[in-house]
Amino acid sequence: MLKLPQTLTQTTAMACLRDLSATLGAQPEQVVVDAQALSRFDSAALAVLLALRRQALTLHKTFITVGLPQRLSDLAGLYGISELLPAQVGSPVK
Repeated sequence: MLKLPQTLTQTTAMACLRDLSATLGAQPEQVVVDAQALSRFDSAALAVLLALRRQALTLHKTFITVGLPQRLSDLAGLYGISELLPAQVGSPVK
């Protein structure tokens, strides 16, 4: 499982993406991104999620999210990209 940090803004997005991308290949066939820790973020968080999704799909892996803050889900809806960031149904993966 990939875990997003507490803060994910334009100033931290590139480092976050670099760090998470480095471990993407070692993830199972279903890449799960845990966003529960996110408390301070901007639209760069969506850019990081979309980049991770693109990389996962390139590796022929599925991509899901857990714990997206409501504000981030709302922002994804506003941008029309909610369907690209599917949420896990049921209890979160541990």
